[in-house]
Amino acid sequence: MSSMQSDSSTNVTNVRPATFYISDFSNMPHAKYYYMFLFLVYVVTVLGNSFIMSTIYLAHKLHTAKYIIVFHLALSDLCGSSALIPKIIEMFLFDHQDIAYEACMANMFSVYHFMNMQSLTLLALAYDRLVAICFPLRYHAIITKPAMFLIIGMMWIVSLTLFSVLVALVNRISFCRSNVLHSYFCDYGQIIGLACNDITINVFMANITYGLLICTPLILIIISYFCISLALLRIAHGADRIKAIKTCTSHLMLVAMFYLPVLTNIIASATTPLHLNVQLINNSLTQAIPPMLNPIIYTLKTEEVMQSIKELYRRSKVNTTRNSQIKGCRMN
Repeated sequence: MSSMQSDSSTNVTNVRPATFYISDFSNMPHAKYYYMFLFLVYVVTVLGNSFIMSTIYLAHKLHTAKYIIVFHLALSDLCGSSALIPKIIEMFLFDHQDIAYEACMANMFSVYHFMNMQSLTLLALAYDRLVAICFPLRYHAIITKPAMFLIIGMMWIVSLTLFSVLVALVNRISFCRSNVLHSYFCDYGQIIGLACNDITINVFMANITYGLLICTPLILIIISYFCISLALLRIAHGADRIKAIKTCTSHLMLVAMFYLPVLTNIIASATTPLHLNVQLINNSLTQAIPPMLNPIIYTLKTEEVMQSIKELYRRSKVNTTRNSQIKGCRMN
């Protein structure tokens, strides 16, 4: 645990630590096995999301506006896990639990930014499904590649701006109590909890950011599926209705996996006093598991993706056979 360093200005002196110390589980036996499990989760996450991105890139059939968003979700999952899990492994398996102040701010920004990019991307996918089912004749006029790139660009601008402000506001805090964070990463709530001066603006900005980037997308997704449900009721033929529902299945599963654990953790922590170890496991799994499962669900539950994978496999098999024959002819 490090000493504090002061930054002085005309009217105020801010005291901040040179480093933060991120503590791990409290007397939890075999905690290292849990970190090894997270490492396996990360490996599967990297392979799965890299696979779905490669499939979308290589399969010309998937070069559509919808799969631009799917590609972005996989990229956000990959970057979010990369911002979180390798740092956990480094800190707790290799005992590097001291983290420099600036590195801590960067870690906090990256984890929150990519987690919220996942949330906003799920909203973009809900918008795609809403237009596809409620306005099928206008779908290709509304959901275009330029429109999707514009939506993604706006998502990045909003998220980067809000989290840049959120992190910048930490620099106005004075830390004169401790530099120990009882978490598994540089948690914003833990950091402002160590403040000795007024943090009203920090709490206000955190609530605004959380509301805009987590709560608002969930509310809009619920509204979009309410509209989709009304549209499905107007479909006369049962077979057409089932086909339309199937196109939403994978997205609904992704939404449930992302939001239900988050909401469950919030409700549980508000109603039941949880042990610190339970909180850390719940929160870390909430952030680590969805990015691992998302590409698996999209691969198994989306017919277009499965067909594209089969076509790519057949194409690679044909190319391998052709190359072998050419090589054999040259040797003869």
